[in-house]
Amino acid sequence: MENKQPIVFTVYGEPVAQGRPKATTVGGFVRMYDPKKSKDFKDFVKLVASEHAPAALLEGQLKMKVDVFRTIPKSLSKKKAAQAEAGEIRPTSKPDVDNYLKGIKDALKSVIWKDDSQVVEVLVSKWYSERPRVEVQIAEI
Repeated sequence: MENKQPIVFTVYGEPVAQGRPKATTVGGFVRMYDPKKSKDFKDFVKLVASEHAPAALLEGQLKMKVDVFRTIPKSLSKKKAAQAEAGEIRPTSKPDVDNYLKGIKDALKSVIWKDDSQVVEVLVSKWYSERPRVEVQIAEI
């Protein structure tokens, strides 16, 4: 099978990890919902991804590469900030890479692919940058 061109796009702005679902009671029933920040970020990812969406939703096995670029903390010295921009110092603080991935995968369902379960291979990396963003690459296997 010949590999088609990967789908590549960048979501500019501070990356948001998937937050814990919130619960509310409506008419005696518990309803779960995304925290506002997570929902807004997912909506934004959906919007950017839709500009790169294939004519038909992808249905086969997929691999994903996600690079999360977080803002360089103000607390870093100039020297450390330069090392962070160069990729020598990387974020080891929370949130975890899988929490970023979860929100992005949720946003791409029904935009790029039919179901998250099609993603069989993933590489997620966290970096620092003066330009916070998330770079996403999706390829059929």
